[in-house]
Amino acid sequence: MNAEADPLKIFSPELFSGRTALVTGGGRGIGKHIALAFARLGANLVIASRNPENLVPTAAEITATGANCLAVPTNIREPEAVDELFQKTVERFGALDFLINNAGGQFPAAPTRISDGGWRAVIDLNLNGTWNMCSRVGPHMAENGFGCIINIIHIYALERGAPPFAHSGAARAGVANLTKSLAFYYARHGVTVNALAPGFVATEGLQEAEFEQLEHDDYQSLALRDIPAQRLAEPDEIAALALFLCSPGARYINGTTLLADGALSLSNWTPWIDPSAP
Repeated sequence: MNAEADPLKIFSPELFSGRTALVTGGGRGIGKHIALAFARLGANLVIASRNPENLVPTAAEITATGANCLAVPTNIREPEAVDELFQKTVERFGALDFLINNAGGQFPAAPTRISDGGWRAVIDLNLNGTWNMCSRVGPHMAENGFGCIINIIHIYALERGAPPFAHSGAARAGVANLTKSLAFYYARHGVTVNALAPGFVATEGLQEAEFEQLEHDDYQSLALRDIPAQRLAEPDEIAALALFLCSPGARYINGTTLLADGALSLSNWTPWIDPSAP
């Protein structure tokens, strides 16, 4: 993406100076780009991930921008780990202003090939993990009279179902509903709660954890054919939307899901998996 098209150039420098943002799944992919974008606009950063090896290089990049950074290995499925993450955040920075619930994951599979264990693991990570974060951070923000929570889901959580991700689609549809429920309560305390639903984003995770797991040799080419925009989203485009939802310009946006998919939801959905397969 050329400099003229940089989606982050629209934001004023130091927009988030003095504020603190926590990004789960902040070590790589979309989460890393969101964290770095906050850092470049003056925010303090807390990044969390199940994989410590992802946190170290990203924390170094954040620090190189001049921002303060706290990296905390965390499994959001464990309430005690989330408690520790929240406590360390408040001890370090005093308050938490923005929570980006980006941690999550799934694997493409026909519903008949999802085991009981696989189903529960994905539901626990994507739905229960999001609840664990919101239930700790939300009351803190409400008490402070300010805050923004953004729940990263995906287009397969919405009306058309999730043929390649029955487990993740169900979990993230629950997150979309939870987003509305929390917004109803927290809006009167100066806290916004919104969901952000990207389509295909050009990250290593999309390629390694999803496309390369398929039997088709070059699924990405097929997917691009059916995306009206004819390209994958750049991670910074999704980061820009997260920053906007946390900005003063979005304070009256609450309880909604922002869709960013290059119009894919209006087009044909290339099957990930042969629907006639057993």
